[in-house]
Amino acid sequence: MTVRMLSMAEDRCDVLCLDLPRAEKLRRRCLPAAAAETAAARARALADPTRLTLAASLRDGHELCVCDLAWISGRPQNLVSHHLRALKRAGLAASRRDGKVVFYSLTATGIELLERALEALIPSEAAIEAAR
Repeated sequence: MTVRMLSMAEDRCDVLCLDLPRAEKLRRRCLPAAAAETAAARARALADPTRLTLAASLRDGHELCVCDLAWISGRPQNLVSHHLRALKRAGLAASRRDGKVVFYSLTATGIELLERALEALIPSEAAIEAAR
């Protein structure tokens, strides 16, 4: 006698149980693909620990040159430049050249996204105090 074991996926329904009115209402309000791609690209830009550290330094220092950021982060200047370009491509940082020096700063979008990310991930002092 052959016995077959069926394995049910724990992360999906075993039957179709669609709440069509609710699902259609939410589908009409779904985030447009272009907006989702932009938001995901910006989130990915801050998903790297080095970029997150650089962004936090830019928030606190307002405008810093690549050399300063390399010193602050303890990373090689070419690596810092690479990460800063990624932040700039995502619209989270801006740069300006002054002679032979390149300065970076966070954009308003960069500041807002960084603040929200840090608020969501790092407990505030008030929350830590309340937990005690």
